[in-house]
Amino acid sequence: MTRFPVGRTLAWTYLIGFLLVTVFPFYWILRTALSNNYSLIAHPSSLLPTGFTLGAFARVLGLSSAADAIAEGGSGASIDLALFVRNSVIYATLLTVIVVFCSVIAAYAFARLQWRGRNAVFAIFLTALMIPGIMTLLPNFVLVHDLGLTNTFAGLLLPGALFSAFNIFFLRQFMLGLSSEVEEAALIDGLGPLGVLFRITIPMTSGPLTTLGLLTFINAWNDYFWPLLIANDPSVRPLTVALGVFAQASPQTQPDFAGLMAAALVAAFPMLVLFVIFGKRIVNSIGFTGIK
Repeated sequence: MTRFPVGRTLAWTYLIGFLLVTVFPFYWILRTALSNNYSLIAHPSSLLPTGFTLGAFARVLGLSSAADAIAEGGSGASIDLALFVRNSVIYATLLTVIVVFCSVIAAYAFARLQWRGRNAVFAIFLTALMIPGIMTLLPNFVLVHDLGLTNTFAGLLLPGALFSAFNIFFLRQFMLGLSSEVEEAALIDGLGPLGVLFRITIPMTSGPLTTLGLLTFINAWNDYFWPLLIANDPSVRPLTVALGVFAQASPQTQPDFAGLMAAALVAAFPMLVLFVIFGKRIVNSIGFTGIK
C-alpha cells in the first residue's frame, strides 16, 4: 500500500499558495492597465480586463490626446514619461557609482589594512544599521535645504551616496574570505595599497560588486520619500514621485487608475529585466558573503 506523502503535499500547497499571493498583485495591475476606467467602475471585481484597451499605455507614452484620454475615463492629465525616466536613470546611476566606489574603499580598509581602532570603528559603523531610515529624513532635509541643494541632483545624492553601513559590511565579508597571498606578493613587489585594491582586490570582487551595484540601483530606482521631499521641480523629479503626482492630477471624480497602473508597469519593466538577467548572481553573491 502506497503511503500518502502528507509532508510533500503540504509543502506544495504552501508553495502554490505563496506563489499565488505573490503574483496576483502583478496580474491585477496588468488587468487594470488593460481596462477602460468607465468599465472598471461598472465591473470592479472582474478578474479579466473590462473594456479591453491599450489606451492607458498610449496615454503614458504620450501617444494619446487629452480628448481620447477623457473618452476612456482618463483624467486628461499627462505625464512626460521620457523626462522622468531620464531623471530616474541619472539619479540611480550616479548614486550607484558613488555608493559602490566609496563602499569598496571603506570595506578594503576594514578588511585588509591594519590600523588602531579598526574593529571599534567598524562596530560603530554597524550601529547605523539599527537606525530606521525614516528618522534621518528630517535632519538630512534641513541640511540639504540649508546648503541650497533642493531641486538638484546633488541634493538627491548627498545623504545616501557617501556612506552605507550595509554595503560596507557586504563587501567586507567577501574580502575577508579572499586569499591574501596574492596581495602580500604584490606588496612585496612594490605595489602600494591603492594599487593592490584597484589591480587585484577589485577584480577578485567583481561578483559582489555587480550584485551590490544592482541592489543599489534598484533601491534608488524605487526610492520615493526622499525624492518627494527634495525634488519638487520636474527637471529633477524621478519617476516614482511623478507617478504620485500623476495619480493626484485628476480633475474628475477619481484618478486615472488604468493610466497609473500602466505607468507603474512601464516603470517596473527595467527592474524586472535586471532581476531576470542577474537574479542568480545576486543570490550566489549573497551566499558567498556568509549572510543568511
